[in-house]
Amino acid sequence: MTPSDRPTSLTLLERIRNRDEEAWRRVVHLYSPLVDRWCGLRGVRGQDADDIRQEVFTAMATGLEGFRRDRLGDTFRGWLRGITRFKLLDFYRRRQNQPEAQGGSDAQQLLQQVADQDLPEDTADDLGGLYRRALELVRGEFEPQTWDAFWRSAVEGQAPADIAADLGVTAAAVRKAKSRVLLRLRQEVGDVIA
Repeated sequence: MTPSDRPTSLTLLERIRNRDEEAWRRVVHLYSPLVDRWCGLRGVRGQDADDIRQEVFTAMATGLEGFRRDRLGDTFRGWLRGITRFKLLDFYRRRQNQPEAQGGSDAQQLLQQVADQDLPEDTADDLGGLYRRALELVRGEFEPQTWDAFWRSAVEGQAPADIAADLGVTAAAVRKAKSRVLLRLRQEVGDVIA
């Protein structure tokens, strides 16, 4: 069944709310690198970052029903960034109650100051990685020629007429391929990336 033959699919966010396991895997695939980056920016790496990532996704699962886009600028990514910030704060609070590590209280105070800062907005690299992972999720649903036409048009910016000549199709077919892939991408992950 091709994407256009399929009935209108639920968005990824709706599927997560309905406890769809594949949707959960997709969101974890999309967002784990960003959560890891946010942890790294606050000096948390390795097993500690793995633990925080697990806590973030657990909190996301618990609080998902409360996520809304009521105001302009509300995004799933921003909501997840906020959850990560709170989990980092929890991490540093727990650390305060543990025996002092090498480096003394000055090191602990520095770590706490780092955790108290807001996490930065996503960089172009962060968003590029997120979109690349999203594209990986839908790529297998398309014939190689359709994907090639989409990629060369949407990503590489080649003219539809040039692509059409190379692929032995019409420029309209190239535009349709691009449109089909973009539509499927929006259906699948538009509500968690936009």
